[in-house]
Amino acid sequence: MTANLGTIDRIFRLALGIALLAAPFVSGLAIFESSTATMVSVIAGIVMVATSAMKFCPLYRIFGIRTCKV
Repeated sequence: MTANLGTIDRIFRLALGIALLAAPFVSGLAIFESSTATMVSVIAGIVMVATSAMKFCPLYRIFGIRTCKV
């Protein structure tokens, strides 16, 4: 796996991932009364944080996108 995420992309993914992980538990929004919405939010958050940590996005590789300089 070669890195295909740049620094700004990684920071954005990390922030979005943390927000998605925290939203069901601290927001109090009615949408998160459903366990399905909570599970989708948590899974999406985990994926965002994981891709940020690994510096690799499988979808970027499929589409030939690369935001890192190296």
